[in-house]
Amino acid sequence: MAKPNIARMDVAELLDLRDQIEDHLSQRRTHMEKELARLDGGTRVVGRGTTSSTLKGRKVRLKYRLGQRTWAGRGMRPKWLVEAMRGSKKKLEDFLIDKKRA
Repeated sequence: MAKPNIARMDVAELLDLRDQIEDHLSQRRTHMEKELARLDGGTRVVGRGTTSSTLKGRKVRLKYRLGQRTWAGRGMRPKWLVEAMRGSKKKLEDFLIDKKRA
């Protein structure tokens, strides 16, 4: 495709070129979304620039406990666990709820 000289185009030609570009970008986006869905089965495209995990909202079995406080082992370690580990020189494994499964 030859490079268009947009400086010499009139308004109608510019609008037509813009429509062609939008159509092309829409087709490319659709193609890229299909490729992403094929490559990454755990994530789906929701809207423009956003994704949603298929695992979002699922409950996870609790792994660690100290008194009434619990943690499933996901994300950053809670402050109560870090402080307990520092204060008592215990390891993370010492706070496991079911030590047989770990």
